[in-house]
Amino acid sequence: MNEVKHSLCVLEQRCKLLRQQQVTFITALERCREVAHDRIKPVRNLDQVRSYLDTSCSNATDRRILSLFLSVCSDITDLCLQLNQRFNAPGANNLLEDNLNLLHPNHDFSSLRAKYPHDVINHLSCDEAKNFYGGVVSLIPIGMDRIREAVSAIEKHQSLSVDPVCCQWRKSQKSESGADSQAATQTTAAQTTVTQQDSKKIGFTEPFKPAWKPSGRFTR
Repeated sequence: MNEVKHSLCVLEQRCKLLRQQQVTFITALERCREVAHDRIKPVRNLDQVRSYLDTSCSNATDRRILSLFLSVCSDITDLCLQLNQRFNAPGANNLLEDNLNLLHPNHDFSSLRAKYPHDVINHLSCDEAKNFYGGVVSLIPIGMDRIREAVSAIEKHQSLSVDPVCCQWRKSQKSESGADSQAATQTTAAQTTVTQQDSKKIGFTEPFKPAWKPSGRFTR
């Protein structure tokens, strides 16, 4: 699990780097769509971005940022596959499968919108840009959220998967402790009752004892 957390940490750093260059990313897509005569449609899937990279990039900056985007998407897919193969946690598996479908090269993500606390949509310049690029900038934040949820579900599942013998031993220890505590309480209560009864007896018999007289010449 430590290896998975390390991979997730590295991936988060790359996502942060891409998020810091969102303006560069959108500018690159704008130029590529213009070259490809594709400005009337939103960016719909990863295959479309790959096509822009292969056929429509006019400079090194555009190629670099589009390559980074596709590389991060590929890393998210690889981590999902790794988690799916190594761990069997019911809640996590569904999240990972959904993520793999989301990141499929032909999946239409144009309607995706990342919500709070993500602010990628707010950083787009206008309504037209939101309509064209809202899905593509939301893809990675949503994918990363699902991976984090899956990792949390796996950790929870692992913490509940305890050795049955150890679990039974703890349960018996708890039962014995409870029984001892109850027995001690009953014993204390019984002792208190006996003490009270003895006190009553002593109080009843003491008045019938003869008064004490000093010895010697004072005796009459």
